[in-house]
Amino acid sequence: MHQTLTVNTRGAGIKGVVQVPGDKSISHRALILSALAEGTSTITGLSRGEDPTHTRHALAQFGVRHQDQPDDTVRVQGGLRHEAEDVLDCGNAGTGIRLLAGVCAGFRGLSVLTGDQYLRRRPMDRIAVPLRKMGAVVAGRANGRLAPLMIRGGNLSGITYELPVASAQLKSCVLLAGLSAAGPTTVIEPHPTRRHTEEMLLAAGARVDVQGTAVTVHPGPLLPTHHRVPGDPSQAAFWAVAGALAGEVEIPGLYLGYGRTDFLDILRRMGADVAVEESSGTVRVAASRLRGVDITGAEVPGIVDEIPVLAVAAAGAEGTTVISGAAELRVKESDRIASTVAMLKAFGVDAQERPDGMVVHGRPDFVQARVDSAGDHRIAMAAAVAAVARSHGETTISGWESVATSYPGFAEHLRTLSGATTSLQDD
Repeated sequence: MHQTLTVNTRGAGIKGVVQVPGDKSISHRALILSALAEGTSTITGLSRGEDPTHTRHALAQFGVRHQDQPDDTVRVQGGLRHEAEDVLDCGNAGTGIRLLAGVCAGFRGLSVLTGDQYLRRRPMDRIAVPLRKMGAVVAGRANGRLAPLMIRGGNLSGITYELPVASAQLKSCVLLAGLSAAGPTTVIEPHPTRRHTEEMLLAAGARVDVQGTAVTVHPGPLLPTHHRVPGDPSQAAFWAVAGALAGEVEIPGLYLGYGRTDFLDILRRMGADVAVEESSGTVRVAASRLRGVDITGAEVPGIVDEIPVLAVAAAGAEGTTVISGAAELRVKESDRIASTVAMLKAFGVDAQERPDGMVVHGRPDFVQARVDSAGDHRIAMAAAVAAVARSHGETTISGWESVATSYPGFAEHLRTLSGATTSLQDD
């Protein structure tokens, strides 16, 4: 079912405290590592978005049992027990399908992984290549380039693999497969990416060595553990930009680890008033005069999920912002270069596509807009931020159903923080 969100703004800006959902990337990994451990693990703060829920349901096909507790804790009885009983539906979750592919490669048996229409268009050859080098059989549409994927796993060998692109999903896929390989597996990154998998593997008792941009995992069992999922900084980025453009926002309880707060550095460089309290994971952002900046390819791996909403900040800044080295955005849930530029143009912003990025010319306010999110949750939420931060009147955002994949309560938080009125219509 397709949905359209209508936002009526009152020009009051945005102000307040907001608790964002549990980190989506960490939620996927907590579910997977708990499933691989022998014994009972617990998870608190698990994201309830559709993406981690699909991963949870996929793991249940292997006999993994999950039990929700009254205190927002999920108990996971790990130890994958048998071949998956059905096709593993990953929904819209690129993280889910790529990490699960690594698990399936290490598991003796046949697994089939698929997803929705958007996920089935995203490239999977970049995981198929290293998994085949390790000894797994991987097939799929377009010679294994697209899902559905069929993986026959087991009998893997450790490899040393240089990633063709900086991708935490690809790195994690190979490392998870390496847990079941004969001998160590080393992944070498062109640029460092977020380290959730390494950190969580170490916490679960795995032997992991990090030397510069090389990460090595040694095969062996995982221990059951307690995973506490902090707030998702990628979701907090929407409110941080809203605060920087039109008010003041406080976001507590965030994950502030390596590779996840680079968007705050960009906002500071643009002139935003940003304060961080490390001990509580609290970020406060207040409105200030923003200016355009250049964002280079070396910065992109740390902000790849935040670029759509950073582009909204650029649209409200003085001067011009140039984003380059971001060709990876072409193969996300949508072509995020094209869909971000189209969203900005809908608000009357002068923006142009480049093959590997975009140019955004700032303006003091935005016009009312009709935005097609292209089924991409980050485009939809970025458009909502643009509407409440700098537009007056009515904005409609189609494809709003995609927001449920990561942040089901976003529209409610939008109303609470901005005073805007919203209505949702099924198309």
